[in-house]
Amino acid sequence: MSRRGFLGTLAGAGLAAAGCGAFPESAGRLLTSRLPLPAPFTVPLPIPPLARPVAPGRYEVTQRTAKVEIIPGTTTEIWGYDATFPGPTFELRRGDPTTIRVRNELPEPTSTHLHGGVNPPGSDGYPTDLVVPRGHSAHPHGGHPSHPGMRLNPVAKDYHYPLDQRAATLWYHDHRMDFTAPQVWRGLAGLALVRDEEEDALPLPRGERELPLLICDRAFEEDGSFRYPRAHDPHYMAGVEGDVILVNGAPWPVAEVSATRHRLRLLNASNARRYRLRLAPGGRFTQIGSDAGLLAAPVAHEVIPISPGERYDVVVDFSAYPVGSAVTLTDELAGDVMRFVVTRRAADDSAVPAVLSRPPERTRAVAMRAFDFRRTGDAGNAAWTINGRPYRPGAPLARPRLGTAEMWRLTSDFHHPVHLHLAHFQVLARGGRPPSATDAGWKDTVDVRPYEVVDVLARFDGHRGRYMIHCHNLEHEDMAMMADFDVV
Repeated sequence: MSRRGFLGTLAGAGLAAAGCGAFPESAGRLLTSRLPLPAPFTVPLPIPPLARPVAPGRYEVTQRTAKVEIIPGTTTEIWGYDATFPGPTFELRRGDPTTIRVRNELPEPTSTHLHGGVNPPGSDGYPTDLVVPRGHSAHPHGGHPSHPGMRLNPVAKDYHYPLDQRAATLWYHDHRMDFTAPQVWRGLAGLALVRDEEEDALPLPRGERELPLLICDRAFEEDGSFRYPRAHDPHYMAGVEGDVILVNGAPWPVAEVSATRHRLRLLNASNARRYRLRLAPGGRFTQIGSDAGLLAAPVAHEVIPISPGERYDVVVDFSAYPVGSAVTLTDELAGDVMRFVVTRRAADDSAVPAVLSRPPERTRAVAMRAFDFRRTGDAGNAAWTINGRPYRPGAPLARPRLGTAEMWRLTSDFHHPVHLHLAHFQVLARGGRPPSATDAGWKDTVDVRPYEVVDVLARFDGHRGRYMIHCHNLEHEDMAMMADFDVV
């Protein structure tokens, strides 16, 4: 069945079951595991390995399968960058151009997107710019005609990143046309941290007190393999949510920490699940950064709502808890995420300054555009669309000018985390009111909630060429909820 054909079966199936009125906080349909699940807080928190350059400014990474232990006592086949899940963390420097060669030894084509990167168009991970494994058919749809403008890179591709951007928590993941969701679910995701002199000068927690936390959900079959619906199952087109919460690839892990400040780089790498993160038995997050870098000044939160693709850079002061305390990172929507155990006191020379950075100033918008994210059509011909159109590669909905800013108005019928490639933006308003405190800073992804209007000021800097706006609920993305824009 074609992508547009099976969208017609959505009505009365998964989307209706997860309807906005009945479950306003739900962003998908739950897929449950078929094996006994481990008790929470019994698996140590792993830290992804650092990628090592093969030459100055050059890395090589291979996508391949591997058998790993995720649920204790079982093995899971993953698709991983360098056969790890998550993939290795890239530590990069602003202004140091970097090339990453991605080699594909998987059974399917891939396209790697550096999410949040100010990337040239040829290295942005466009969904039809594919790295094709040796011996694979040129047509990824079993003989159907290829998408317009499809580019096939045999075996490997060099992605070039100028890194002319502020220090920030970025991440990378698969972006293949129509199959992003199942391929990310299998493990194709990892972190990339950009650092710069402005951040280096701050007395923030460092070293073992800086923890990257890639949070996602999965479901498992009885034998320990990943469980995922058959391709484009209409019952799960609202989005797929698993019943196991993983942090850095481990189920409900536990981390031992000293009674000092720790920097937590939070990433929601789930396909569809949204989280409302809180500390138990109480405490606060001091937010220092957003998707695209440091805030001007810290902001305190008791709860952080985080949708797929978003990142929050926060500091938690564990000296507020007695030694021996168990501090749980919980999700108000679904339960526990992970636990920190405060094991000892230690000297702490870190601090969160009142002034963190000088982020780019807002500039006047030269245009206003509207993008409406919703299901359109009747029961027999429904589709996820932007402005009433399913995705058509090479047919841009906008042509912003390089070096300008525009106000983009985002509207929706469901939870749609909207992501812009290349462009960073600030949230100006939600429903005609000021943005929430957790909207602070420059971002590349924003959660547009059911029947909500969100205004953002987007800057188009860095490169001319073809880029994308799309929903980062990956099942919605695979259902054609994407559009091109050309920076001219």
